Formats: sequence, C-alpha cells, structure tokens
Amino acid sequence: MKMNKRRFLKNAAALSSIAFLPSSSWALLQDKRLRTAHIGVGGMGMEDLKATASHSLVDIVALCDVDSNNLSAAQKLHPDAKTFLDYRKLFDQIGSDIDAVVVSTPDHTHAPASMMAMEMGKNVYCQKPLTHHVTESRAMAKMAKEKNLVTQMGIQVHSFYDYKLATLLIQSGIIGKVSVVRAWSPKNWGYDGPVPEGSDPVPSHLDWNLWLGTSAERPYKEGVYHPGNWRKLVDYGCGTLGDMGVHIFDTPYNALNLDVPFTIKNSCREPNGFGYPERNTVTYEFPGTDFTADTLKWIWYDGEGAPEMHDDLKLPNNDKLPDQGAMFMGEKGKLLLPHFMELPRLIVDGKYESFDVDQFELGPPVRDYGPEGQKHYHQFVDTCLGKGTCSAPFSYAARLTETILLGVIAGRFPDQVLNWDRKKAIFSEKAANEFLDSEYRAF
Repeated sequence: MKMNKRRFLKNAAALSSIAFLPSSSWALLQDKRLRTAHIGVGGMGMEDLKATASHSLVDIVALCDVDSNNLSAAQKLHPDAKTFLDYRKLFDQIGSDIDAVVVSTPDHTHAPASMMAMEMGKNVYCQKPLTHHVTESRAMAKMAKEKNLVTQMGIQVHSFYDYKLATLLIQSGIIGKVSVVRAWSPKNWGYDGPVPEGSDPVPSHLDWNLWLGTSAERPYKEGVYHPGNWRKLVDYGCGTLGDMGVHIFDTPYNALNLDVPFTIKNSCREPNGFGYPERNTVTYEFPGTDFTADTLKWIWYDGEGAPEMHDDLKLPNNDKLPDQGAMFMGEKGKLLLPHFMELPRLIVDGKYESFDVDQFELGPPVRDYGPEGQKHYHQFVDTCLGKGTCSAPFSYAARLTETILLGVIAGRFPDQVLNWDRKKAIFSEKAANEFLDSEYRAF
C-alpha cells in the first residue's frame, strides 16, 4: 500500500495528543539542558550519539533503532534512556520529554523521521545527504523556516579548521573569480551487478518492515541492504555522490555562495533500476555569483581511478593528488583543498605559494579529529540553547542536497544534459521529473 507524504505526516501527527512545545518557546531553553532523542544508533548513528553526548549540557533521553543489537550497544552507554524500535512510537509516547532529535538512519528515512519531528516542533540534526528526494529537501527547508526551528545537517567537516580557512581564502579573492571546480573521490558506493534473487530469513535482531519504512516492499537478502550496503542502492541511498560528494562539495559550494545548477550531465553506465553506477563523471553548470565567473562549471568524479586526469589537476613538482579533494580554478591561480585534515594549497604559475593564515584569526591549524569532530554537534546544541548559530541549517543544506540529488538523477539519463528550472522545481526533460519524488509506503 502506498500513501503520499502529506497523508503520512497527517497520520503521524494524529498518533499523539501530546501538547508539544511551540517553536517560539525555544528561547526558554536558554541556560537549561537539552534533552535529545536519537533515531538510528548504529554505524554513523553511534558516532553522532557520542559526539552529541560529549556536550556537557545534553541529556540523552531516547534511543531508537530497528536493529536491537545497535540499540543494546547504545543503551549500554546511556542506560537511563528509553528505547524504541519505531520512531513513531517514540514521538507518541515521550514526545513532550524531548527538545531535539538527531536522525542518523539510512537516507530514505531521513525525511520521514525529520519531518515528523519538525511537525511536532522539535529541533533536528539530520545526517547527510539531507534527504533521498529533491521534493523532500524543499519540504524540510520550508517546514524548518515556518516553525522557526534550529536545524543542522551532519556535514561535520563544515566546522573543521581547513574548510573554514579555504572558504575565507576563496572569499578573500586570493585566486580571483573562480570559473571551474573539479572534485573527486575514488570510493565506490555503486553496484553494477544483478538484482539479487530470492530471500533469506530476517535476523531476529532486525525489524525488516521498519528498516524498509516508507520505501517499497522488498524481500530481505543477507549482506545486501543492512547494515552496510544500502548506500549503493537507488531505493535507500544516493551513491558516492550522496555520501562523499556532500562533504567534498560543501566547502566550494559554501565559499562560492552557489545556488542550484541550471544544467546537469552524468557520464556513467546505463541505469539498471537497482544499484547506482560504480563510476560517475557529473558536470554541473551554475549561475555566477560574486566569487565566480559569469557561470561556473563543476565536474565531479567518483569510482575506481577517480579523478580522470586533466591539466587543471596537475600539481607542482609532479606531486600526487590527494586521494579525495577539490581544486578551484581562478583568474589568478588555483587552490587545492584535500579531503581531509590537510591545509589548502595555493598554486600560482605552476608553483606553490604561501599565504598569511593569521589574517583570518583562526588560530593554529588543528590536527586532532576528536575535538574537531565534536564542533558541528556542539554548535547545534548551543544554538538550541540560545547561545549560537548553526552553520549548516536546512536552508543551506537543502540547496546543497538538491544539487547533489540532481546529479544522482542525471545518472538515469547517461550523457544527456538535463535542464533544471529552480523556480518551478522541474526539469525541462519530462522523463526526469519522475525521479524528483516517490510514493511513501504505509508501514
């Protein structure tokens, strides 16, 4: 059975008769503690839980996961927290006891869980990419704005020293207006094989129906979906572009103050309807900004052997490119930003050039992932408590995610240029509009 998103949210809100804290009352939390609920506590969800809990003013009051093994491991860290398999029951039973929600599920559940939380007036920290579909990104940004909620997308490197420095360098004009960005990751979150046949018994620790959530019904196959391979599959993840692309796109996107692109082309294999291509070269064209040429070209490479070599990517002294990163091509030179925990490198006339870091008052470079990794989460907590501002709110995250997802959709139409109308939120190519959204299954 399928249902649309509007009905899903209406039914979800009807689950509870609790009087929730209105968004206008968040200032009342100032100088108090923040009570958080965590939806998805395995893998990255466990890291999100630990980083959030490291803030001295956080109380973990609820844990939710469809895998009881994940739930058990998290409860050992927070024995006083209440546990749930179903996030809808969490909101129904203890919605009035939580102030903020951290969503760390597979991508296809980001929007359903986050939208339900926001509908109830809860601040939300949601892992990247913000959503699985373009329509969801726009809906989440709209709701966050209407309810005046504190929001943050989980791109923790956004708050790291090197990325903040690269943003300041670009916006200072150190390489002039930028005309091209090339970004890459050799990771392979794609699958070129056949659709698995048959089914396997569902492990006793996993609620398969809840894992599928709003996505289409599908038989369980061991080792194919949960816990680690869902990113490769079109029903649940967003491929390498949706995983590493969000991180690596983030700094250029932010530094250049970009909006969404107007054309997108993905060079990859023909779609198989099940897994994402193992190798992608995605070319975007963006409208210009104060920091770019009249238009900006952006080329993303992923998969084994990425990036495809180009003169833009040649380094002085025949140095080897970092495994992952981005290169800004400007009027006066180029800036290499490795991913991650490395300083950006300025290149002018084929030579490395030094630059003055002290002018930006960032302090000395930070090379300790521990405290760096906590900053983004602590920023969210502090903002919920009225003591800061989030740097990756949904108003920003939705645009970045939309850009990513347009490249993912372009993979359905290999080597075809798709034209995107930002205002109408549709493609000129009608066949591509089918992939902007999907029906929600009743579960």
